[in-house]
Amino acid sequence: MDLEKHPAAAPAPAPAASAPAGLRASDADRDRIAQILGDAVAEGRLTAEEHSDRLDTLYAVKTVGELEALVRDLPAPGGVHASPVYAAPSSAPGGPAETIVAVCSSSARKGRWRPGAQTRAISVMGDITIDLTEAVFEQQVTEINVTCVLGNVEVLVPENVTLRGYGSGVLGNFEVRGEGRGESDPQAPVVIVRGFALLGNIEARPKLGARLVDLARKLRKRLDG
Repeated sequence: MDLEKHPAAAPAPAPAASAPAGLRASDADRDRIAQILGDAVAEGRLTAEEHSDRLDTLYAVKTVGELEALVRDLPAPGGVHASPVYAAPSSAPGGPAETIVAVCSSSARKGRWRPGAQTRAISVMGDITIDLTEAVFEQQVTEINVTCVLGNVEVLVPENVTLRGYGSGVLGNFEVRGEGRGESDPQAPVVIVRGFALLGNIEARPKLGARLVDLARKLRKRLDG
């Protein structure tokens, strides 16, 4: 009989815990999934219609598990599988979020400018114009978050950009025109406007005659480079 003592085998490390599927999704979770969907349509993994459907679902679902289902068949940036949602956050393309404020005044962003992936607009008894018709987009999905109190905020986009809106108004108006237009370019950016208007007006619409061109070529060069 072998009386030599052997050290007990170390227990196998427990698998890393993943975020519970029923956990409520945060804005950061939705932003990461929106970026994965944007990359997928630019690479041809999703059609424009599939991208539009998933983007609509993205802002309707509530939990992490429901978000995971949207990208389970897609690779994350860098070739890593997109699921689970709770990956280490990467720096957002386009730099930090820009904040545009108008308090009893007016403010505008227009001309040849570079909007980031996230832009915040806050209007308190003021007017804000965000004109993207000549903007240089450096990401597929651009999100504008608007808070409007006794003011007016207008967002203009090129007519071939996909425009989506999620918001509400209390004794005010939140209106996004041109959603679901068939002529949207599948390679053009997606602009999402989310907002809340209290005794104010938020309006987003395409500017007829203004079209974004050559984005598909630029995206392909970036992917090939």
